[in-house]
Amino acid sequence: MSHALTIGQVAAASGVSTHTLRYYEQAGLIQSVGRSAAGHRLYSPADLDWLQFVMRLKATGMPIAGMQAFAASRAQGEATIDARREMLALHRDAVLEQIAQLQTNLEAIVDKIAHYEAAGHTVTRQIEPTQSDKDSPWNTRRTNATRGAGTS
Repeated sequence: MSHALTIGQVAAASGVSTHTLRYYEQAGLIQSVGRSAAGHRLYSPADLDWLQFVMRLKATGMPIAGMQAFAASRAQGEATIDARREMLALHRDAVLEQIAQLQTNLEAIVDKIAHYEAAGHTVTRQIEPTQSDKDSPWNTRRTNATRGAGTS
C-alpha cells in the first residue's frame, strides 16, 4: 500500500484519538482498513479523506446510526448513489434548519446587547469576528458582548 498511514499518523492528522478510530472501524464507519504483516492498521489517503467526511457529518449533528447507514450504503458501491444523495440532502436540510435557528437566536442576543447599550450600559469586552466571519456575506454588523449579560 503506497503512502500508508499508521493509526497514530491518522489520529494526529485528523485530531481523532486512536481509540475513536478503532471504535469507528468497529461501528462500521471506516471499512476495509489495510493491515501490515504484523497486523497493524495501515490507512490509505482515501481512508483519511473518508474519515474527514465522517467527521463533518458528526460535526453537523448526524447521529451515529445515520453515519452507519451512509457508510453501509457507500460500501455497496455505485448502485446506492441515489440513496446516498438523498441521505445527504435530508441531512443538509436539517443542518440548514439548525443554522436558521442559530441565526434567530444570535439576532435575539445582538438585540439584547443593543438594548443594554441603549440603556447606558457600557460594553466591557469586544468580540472580534474570525477571519471566516469577516469574509462571510452574512456578517453585516459587529458583535459586542458584556460579561455576565442576562435578560431583563
